[in-house]
Amino acid sequence: MQVGLTHFLVVSAILFTLGLYGIVTRKNAVMVLMGIELILNAANINFVAFARYGNFGLGGQAIALFIIILAAAEAAIALAIVLNIYKTFSNVNVDEIDKLKE
Repeated sequence: MQVGLTHFLVVSAILFTLGLYGIVTRKNAVMVLMGIELILNAANINFVAFARYGNFGLGGQAIALFIIILAAAEAAIALAIVLNIYKTFSNVNVDEIDKLKE
């Protein structure tokens, strides 16, 4: 049995679904960030799989590398924001972030 495009798409769909579930159901900001990372990893798997099985050259790997760089920057900035929220409110509950407007 060989691993084909369908296997990669199934794994990617599972990761995307878990990431979306983590974003929608969690109140903790760190867990929401982890869900976003799962969604970005699902996109990476899709790009690399389509580049391999669709004969698109190195375009998929280049975009996946760009997404990895984007995810690293997003994690650094988002964690700084989460630390600032924790310092202000003493918790990282996403429901209470709208109180920053006041």
